[in-house]
Amino acid sequence: MAKKITAQIKLHVPGAQANPAPPVGPALGQHGVNIMMFCKQFNEQTKGKEGLILPVVISVYEDRTFTFIIKTPPSSVLLKRAANLAKASGQSGKEIIGKVTHKQVEEIAKQTLADLNTSDMTQAIKVIEGTARSMGIVVEG
Repeated sequence: MAKKITAQIKLHVPGAQANPAPPVGPALGQHGVNIMMFCKQFNEQTKGKEGLILPVVISVYEDRTFTFIIKTPPSSVLLKRAANLAKASGQSGKEIIGKVTHKQVEEIAKQTLADLNTSDMTQAIKVIEGTARSMGIVVEG
């Protein structure tokens, strides 16, 4: 018989840098999950992705065990990395703060296609271009 899920927790955690400090500790602690076990497993699975913010969905079961799914990094994080930016524009549409090439947008679309709400590559590219535009990043090419 399958275990009954008591909670689903969604967090954004830096790759290979999970620790018991907020936001991880309080979110898992209130459901009785072993925080250090989660941190060790998460850090082991995300080696090589240091510096990327990774969304993770944690399913907590009745017996306080858990499983988790690591999703692809948000396209905004990947766009900032491609454009070498620390943060996005505060005035989207008015202030241009960076540039990315169409090839970079295609690579980001391929990487995030599984977590986007489309399965068509051309639509995925349009979604990423729209995100770039709202961040004040120009797509060249």
